[in-house]
Amino acid sequence: MHIEFRHLRTIKAIHEAGGLARAADQLNITQSALSHQIKGLEEQAGVELFLRRSKPMKLSAAGMRLLRLAEQILPQVEAAQAEFAALRDGEAGRLHIAIECHACFEWLFPVLEGFRKGWSDVDVDIRPGLAFEAMPALLREEVDLVVSSDPEDMPGVTFIELFDYNPVFVASAQHPLAQKAYVEAEDFRGQTLITYPVERTRLDVFSQLLIPAGVEPASIRKVELTAVILLLVASNRGVSVLPDWVVREVKYSSDYVTRPLTEQGITRRLYAAIRSDDEDKPYMQELIRLARIEARKLQQA
Repeated sequence: MHIEFRHLRTIKAIHEAGGLARAADQLNITQSALSHQIKGLEEQAGVELFLRRSKPMKLSAAGMRLLRLAEQILPQVEAAQAEFAALRDGEAGRLHIAIECHACFEWLFPVLEGFRKGWSDVDVDIRPGLAFEAMPALLREEVDLVVSSDPEDMPGVTFIELFDYNPVFVASAQHPLAQKAYVEAEDFRGQTLITYPVERTRLDVFSQLLIPAGVEPASIRKVELTAVILLLVASNRGVSVLPDWVVREVKYSSDYVTRPLTEQGITRRLYAAIRSDDEDKPYMQELIRLARIEARKLQQA
């Protein structure tokens, strides 16, 4: 017996309508076409599905069995169709994010908190882009967005500007370098540099300052949390370089000082790298919008 979704809808419509005429109107087909469909289904089943002499029209025992099947299957089919429509329209989907910028967790969490309230049907996850190669993972569709400060020319990938920031030198107010108006690469010789546990090439202080100048600090101490870095700096256990928005509270504390890197300062730009095919998805555009709003709040704090 070959049962189609339309057969299940027919059984359900006739049961609810109590007659062929109203059921045909409900299904938007002619009564003749509906009768032909029922006859064909009964021929397949080899039994009658309706008690035709009853008014309103009632299902036979075999018809009731198909009705139970319809009531079980059709809601699942409709739910799947709604889900596919939401995916097609960009109202649902997956948004797995990799972060190459270690400090960006503090900026991204408020963004995602605002995002989830309006896009609960989007599956959001965060994967620190420190333990794997984030950009190849983006191309393999293992992640859907990469937060990075290093744009590349990659076919099929679009880098969307988020915001600019300034890496700044952070030291205890009692540190000798606190007396300088700005610091340069040579000032790091002999210093203990406190950094996130990230490869050198992903740290602004190395990629933008120390590596080009060929300068090596006396030692490097790796710390996971920004709060702990600041605690160590305040205790004069070393110096650090952090994004200006990360140390926004520092400028109000007498325990620390922040200074520009070089006389002109250094400016970096943060990007959202996404697959070009995903650029027009509404939830992706909304995340970018919220990210820029939160960035402005940080920079104004």
